[in-house]
Amino acid sequence: MDEKPIQVPIDGVLDLHVFQPREVKELVQDYLAACRERGILQVRIIHGKGTGQLRRSVHSILARHPDVVSFTLDHPEYGGWGATIVRLSCP
Repeated sequence: MDEKPIQVPIDGVLDLHVFQPREVKELVQDYLAACRERGILQVRIIHGKGTGQLRRSVHSILARHPDVVSFTLDHPEYGGWGATIVRLSCP
């Protein structure tokens, strides 16, 4: 069965719920690069709460990413530990 690629709008919000775990590393890196190219320097990554495995994977990617200035869990009112806010350096 051929799966059509999922079109992801580059708007500063990346929802990982529709992706397979094996796709996350490359997707996050590509998405951050695309945001930075467009001058979007604050990105919200929605990874969900679940068991926390996806959040840990995302945070591990962010911790090693050269363009990431900082990242933190979102405010409890807006998703709390189900989403991460990322600040990127200026291009």
